[in-house]
Amino acid sequence: MKTGGGGLISSDVIRGYNDTIILYLLLDGPSYGYEISRRIKELSNEKYIIKETTLYSAFTRLEKNGCIASFYGSETNGKRRTYYEITQEGRKYYREKCEEWELTKEVVEKFIRRD
Repeated sequence: MKTGGGGLISSDVIRGYNDTIILYLLLDGPSYGYEISRRIKELSNEKYIIKETTLYSAFTRLEKNGCIASFYGSETNGKRRTYYEITQEGRKYYREKCEEWELTKEVVEKFIRRD
């Protein structure tokens, strides 16, 4: 059985909450892929490093479901960067996922032995 090992969180364990993590980071305003990836790494104390393919798959899914919207921002180096912002539907989905997490935590805690 593969585990996170080395103090890293297994991507299998956290996969269902990537959307929640991304939406959380967009609550305070628009951001772009690299910055979101960096913030996930930073806020998790480097215990979770999201893969680029996972991140952009989540962006695609969230945008398709109406949870985020994308737009191009102008950059000083002349390169266009895609920004993402949370929508009202995304805020609603975020709240639902937070409630789901509380329930999940409550159930899983029943099966964690700390001896």
